[in-house]
Amino acid sequence: MTTALTVPAPAVEACCTPLTSEALSVEDAQRFAQLLKAVAEPTRLRLVSLIAAQENKEACVCDLTEPIGLGQPTVSHHLKILVDAGILHREKRGVWAYYSIVPGALERAAAVLSPR
Repeated sequence: MTTALTVPAPAVEACCTPLTSEALSVEDAQRFAQLLKAVAEPTRLRLVSLIAAQENKEACVCDLTEPIGLGQPTVSHHLKILVDAGILHREKRGVWAYYSIVPGALERAAAVLSPR
């Protein structure tokens, strides 16, 4: 049985108005800062890169521990931060959790920093 866990993407939803076109609201700035903090860490950047590089664009936490060189609890902690920031989607399959990049999440984040 496959059970999908859907987590809202609060940081990604805020990524719609470029910083150069108008001032961000306090709430949007807080959500965008959450996204930037999530990816502003080398291990988390590597995790996003490893997942994106997979043939099917998803990875099990069990497949990420060795390339990262950290234990499963630490890798899971980093993945949770990326899920909470709206960058990754988590799907539970049996005892394993699989992670994939939320479609458009990175593009929407980049659009906030790009002038129009």
